[in-house]
Amino acid sequence: MNLHIYPTPVLSGSAAAAAGAQSLREALANHPLAHIIVATGASQFEMLSRLIEEPDLAWSRVVIFHLDEYLGLPITHPASFRKYLWERFVSRLPQPPHAFHAINGEGDAAAECGRLGELIGSVTIDVAFIGIGENAHLAFNDPPADFAATGAYHVVTLDEACRAQQFGEGWFPSLDAVPTQAISMTIPEILRSRRIICTVPDARKAAAVKGSVEGPITPEVPGSILQRHPATDLFLDEAAAGLLK
Repeated sequence: MNLHIYPTPVLSGSAAAAAGAQSLREALANHPLAHIIVATGASQFEMLSRLIEEPDLAWSRVVIFHLDEYLGLPITHPASFRKYLWERFVSRLPQPPHAFHAINGEGDAAAECGRLGELIGSVTIDVAFIGIGENAHLAFNDPPADFAATGAYHVVTLDEACRAQQFGEGWFPSLDAVPTQAISMTIPEILRSRRIICTVPDARKAAAVKGSVEGPITPEVPGSILQRHPATDLFLDEAAAGLLK
């Protein structure tokens, strides 16, 4: 895992966007279409805003997948990840993407996992833009994460630490209002990406970063599995890197 540490979240987000954009340009130079995964959450605000501004990207040839979505949450809800990605990323691109495969958590979850699995299973992800949660989750794969999950997407139950993070970031009016289940991309599917750009700002992520980088690879620290990926770049601010040796 390659570590990049910057003094502010703005710089880490900007650097992550630049690195990911370069990989995306290389993919577009060699293939008719490029495929990316985009994460949501407060940690991705700056990275996404900078990625939109990156020059010389043929977004009309880019297919976008996203990582996770709550079960039973309408797209009109402020915490909807479909809403987040549309408003903060997809609708702001200089040209419409070739496709945006959003997760719909309002219907038959098993059928939705199957639909998305067929779509992503036929392609290779060129760049995955992801983050690490306060409990070190990847997507909504909370500890203990299933490192051997089958399929590209599955239904997961969110642990209390994960739900507390969503409440603490202001997405919900109370902890009880945070859904208890979600559709999430699986760990093996994330690791299938050619390159992973992981952006993690903020001191509240410092313990998760330390466990993911310096600890053993264990399902109890889902982010630790990134140590096994051959092309992961971890972009941190000084606060998130504060516990690293």
